[in-house]
Amino acid sequence: MESPLVTTEWLARHTERSDLFLIDVSVDNVIGKEPIVYDELITIPGSYKVSIDHELSDTETAGIHVFPKVKQIQQVAQKLGLTPKSMIVLYDDQGIYSAPRAWWIFKSYGFDKVFILDGGLPKWRAEGRETASDHLTSSSTSLLDITEDLDINVSAVKTVPDLLENIESGISTVVDVRAEARFYGKAPEPRPGVRSGHIPKSCNLPFMNVLSSDGLTFKSAGDLNALFESQNFSSDASFIFSCGSGMTACIMLVAAIVAGYENVSLYDGSWAEWGADASLPIEL
Repeated sequence: MESPLVTTEWLARHTERSDLFLIDVSVDNVIGKEPIVYDELITIPGSYKVSIDHELSDTETAGIHVFPKVKQIQQVAQKLGLTPKSMIVLYDDQGIYSAPRAWWIFKSYGFDKVFILDGGLPKWRAEGRETASDHLTSSSTSLLDITEDLDINVSAVKTVPDLLENIESGISTVVDVRAEARFYGKAPEPRPGVRSGHIPKSCNLPFMNVLSSDGLTFKSAGDLNALFESQNFSSDASFIFSCGSGMTACIMLVAAIVAGYENVSLYDGSWAEWGADASLPIEL
């Protein structure tokens, strides 16, 4: 699989491409790492804004960051003028945080030329590159009719029945990327009504382990491969990634792809769903 990442150097050389759509997918609520706080809006010039919390989440279904319905993807495409052949570069204002989530959404709906800006806005700024104080206004000139056939890759997103079946079969390795203390129930969950612990037979690999020491970029492919090998993951392993609400699990999912693994999927409901349902088994 092609690398999901592009560098700030690459973006700086290609900002004038007519088929390039640069999209800011930053979120307001950052959990699991110390957030970078901004006093005012700072953007990369030429970028649009798409909200993960609203435009790329199914707000009509109970849950947090529920995977969007096809109609929502079509509406975003219409808003920006995207087609499945468009080149899309996603970034966020934390370096690497919410952009992997948006990347997996677009990939799961068949957008092949979609990439993550490694280091995002913080790296772009640290290099002294030009910034702006607003986003582009969408042109409303749609290249994708809302009736065009888009559909989700059903293997990309797992549900509670899939996880229950996997507890019995053990076909896939379930990797929980929350902090170790949360995984073992030694720290309280940040969301009310959610039990402590983890999905039976899952393993823990906190998502910060795949990021550089400053938390802004992914580690190199070689370092990521070594990390996964140190967990005794086989080269043909099948993974289901989980976290608190389906956000940071995508960081680990992307890291696995960079490391050379291809059979990856996301448990979208993650612990916010599993931990809130008293009928589901847990381990500490």
